[in-house]
Amino acid sequence: MIYAEILAGGKGTRMGNTEMPKQFLMLGNKPIFIHTVEQFLLNRRIDKILICCPEQWMAYTKDTLKKYSVNMDTIFVIKGGNTRNETILNGCNFIEENFGLHDDDIILTHDAVRPFINQRIIDDNIDGTLKYGAIDTVVEAFDTIVHSIDGKLITDIPLRDEMYQGQTPQSFNIKLLMSLFHSLTKAEKEILTDACKALVIKGKDVHLVKGEVYNIKITTQHDLKVANGLIEGDK
Repeated sequence: MIYAEILAGGKGTRMGNTEMPKQFLMLGNKPIFIHTVEQFLLNRRIDKILICCPEQWMAYTKDTLKKYSVNMDTIFVIKGGNTRNETILNGCNFIEENFGLHDDDIILTHDAVRPFINQRIIDDNIDGTLKYGAIDTVVEAFDTIVHSIDGKLITDIPLRDEMYQGQTPQSFNIKLLMSLFHSLTKAEKEILTDACKALVIKGKDVHLVKGEVYNIKITTQHDLKVANGLIEGDK
């Protein structure tokens, strides 16, 4: 089975003073997360879609999906976790409890606030994960990356040709991902910034697929303005 997990568990504090989490804000004529879900619904290879959101917003999420006439036949709204990786694991546990796990089951984890994902990226993630077991979506770093430990002095300037900016989806064989999550020590869990790092620190290969510059994450008010500009430009 091929699952997509839409990560809508964030509170969106960097968006500023808004009445709801950023994934529910309007982009064009519908909420951001609706745009995202619709892209995954278009892909016929995906069997089921999980939307992981804060518990207090689960009813609102379901009502919004119905309001915008989203086909709910393959969609499940579930409770997110306190962290990104906890949310991902909640999704995997839901799959195991409700559908069972098979050796070739994979999951595409994607930010609810990356609504400009396209079908090529989704298909590349599916193909890559079925072949390799773990995929990260990236774009080349166009700017020089400066490393600083204390935020005051340059520690290192890595070669730009070797640097990439991470996007999503991040996609995994579910059994592989769950086994690695469960094997992490408390110290290892504390340094995780995303699921791919769990594999990297355990010495597992994570293959790359090419993202797109416009596959942006809407995090701030500026991002939302840029996203609305992209929506208007497509009309």
